[in-house]
Amino acid sequence: MDNRSYFTYLLIMVGVTYLIRAIPFRLITRKIENVTVRSFLQYIPYAVLTAMTVPGVFFAADHIVSSAVGFVTAVLVSLKSKSLTLVALVACAAVFLTELII
Repeated sequence: MDNRSYFTYLLIMVGVTYLIRAIPFRLITRKIENVTVRSFLQYIPYAVLTAMTVPGVFFAADHIVSSAVGFVTAVLVSLKSKSLTLVALVACAAVFLTELII
C-alpha cells in the first residue's frame, strides 16, 4: 500500500470516528427525559466493557479449559462478593491450579 492510499484511508477513518462521536452532541441539545432511553444508555458502558473483556479471558491462559474455569469462578465469586480484588485473586488462583492439574 502506498502512502497516498494509507493517508486517504486514515483521514476517512478519522472523519467517520469523529462524526460518530460528534453527531449526538449536536443533535441532542436538551436533557433526555424518557425513562426507557435513559435506562438503555446507562447499561452501555457495562455492555462495552463485557464485550471487550470476555473474549480476552478465553485466550489469556494456555488451555481453554483453565480459562473457562477461571471465568466461571470469577462469575460465581462476583455474584457472592462484590469485591473486584477478591474476584481477580480467586479467578487467577483457579486458573493457576487448573493449569497445574492439566
